[in-house]
Amino acid sequence: MADMQHSTVRVLEQTQVSPPPGSVPSTSLPLTFFDAPWLLCRPMQRLYFYEFPHPTHHFLHTILPSLKHSLSLTLRHFFPFSANLLCPPFPAKPHFFYTNGDSIRLTVVESPADFNHLMADYPRNVQELHPFVPNLPPARVVDGDTRVVPVMALQVSVFPNLGVCLGVTFSHVAADGRAFHHFMKSWASVCKTGAHDLTSIEKSIPFHDRAVVKDPNGLELIFLKEWWNWASTWKEGDSVISDQLADKVRATFDLGHSQIERLKHWVQNQCSDTTNLYTSTFVVTCALIWVCLVKSQQAFGETNNVSDRNFEKPCYLIFVADCRNRFELSIPFTYFGNCLALCFVSVKKSELLGVNGMVEAVKAIGNKVGELESGGLKGAEKWMLDWKTVAELGDYITVAGSQRLGIYETDFGWGRPKKSELVQIDVSGAISLAENREDKDGVEVGLALSRPNMDHFNSILEKSLRLSH
Repeated sequence: MADMQHSTVRVLEQTQVSPPPGSVPSTSLPLTFFDAPWLLCRPMQRLYFYEFPHPTHHFLHTILPSLKHSLSLTLRHFFPFSANLLCPPFPAKPHFFYTNGDSIRLTVVESPADFNHLMADYPRNVQELHPFVPNLPPARVVDGDTRVVPVMALQVSVFPNLGVCLGVTFSHVAADGRAFHHFMKSWASVCKTGAHDLTSIEKSIPFHDRAVVKDPNGLELIFLKEWWNWASTWKEGDSVISDQLADKVRATFDLGHSQIERLKHWVQNQCSDTTNLYTSTFVVTCALIWVCLVKSQQAFGETNNVSDRNFEKPCYLIFVADCRNRFELSIPFTYFGNCLALCFVSVKKSELLGVNGMVEAVKAIGNKVGELESGGLKGAEKWMLDWKTVAELGDYITVAGSQRLGIYETDFGWGRPKKSELVQIDVSGAISLAENREDKDGVEVGLALSRPNMDHFNSILEKSLRLSH
């Protein structure tokens, strides 16, 4: 949970939830090369807001017991979330270890905050959501120098007679977005039936066998060496000071299916040759937001002392691609863990700022998507090195989430979420993507920027959408 001095919550209960006793044997899970790049990634933080027009005592006595029981039943199949990440000193490898009784901390709080304001789309101070995000329990050290790191924490915030917010914090090393949402929708489905029907889980049991991830090129060792080098100078306690977020606001932008289709047609009309032009919803959405962000940041971040050389610098967009069900890898759709290819796209700043910036962005992103068709692991040995290089250059934007994960299908029996937020973008500066709540073929985009930058971004976005009509 966020620092209590900034919170608007009252703690009602804190408990530990584990799989049913004896249901999961002691298990050690190695990391694969898909997991290793995320070892230094900040925890993922997601909030789900649900309407719940009932008093707090009703939630505590009628809903909470089922929520905890269904979580326990679900963790039997998704046990890595209740396990710990063990990080022994070099040269031993980090791995997950579950033993009977390992659990997830669940905190229940009550808040008088304005529920409707918190889940609004308009710009709000980023720190307003932080009291509803759980903190992972602190790591501990055993056997002298092996760090034991909890993987997940949960928090339920009750807004009396208005709603409920479910907050989740988890380590990206344990799972990617598809695996995480598989867990969340399984838990929700079990809870919705009163924990009497496990059919939804039994029809889609997570696949935990790491042997299915083949590593003929030794990527795991390459990535672990990079991690060991970084870990020697990295301090876990490093965090963003609240003052650094004081001027930041977050806002949500909804792009409807018709708007996206018009953008696709507009881009196609600007190109003389569309033979190899990829204009998927993902490509067009990322291109639009990327260009608008670069233009906005140029106005507020580099208006002073800008030389022509700056405009020739590359700007980077970083996104991930799911490698499940790819023919060359044969990893099942229900594989639990990380199964993502890292994708780096670069375009000169001058091109993104130019009149054809949107077209150049679509071409670059589309080309990278096209390359994935010939193999998602092409150039994988350079993933961590490329990330480090791009991070040092500074001009990059990452994409988090996806419009294909069915985030708004997570129904615990209280209806679909009214809003979901990816909170870590407050710090990372990433673009968050989800399906549009009101238009399943549309996209919901989340951003966290300084207030002046957000206002300017919104103006540029509206202008860009008008031009595509």
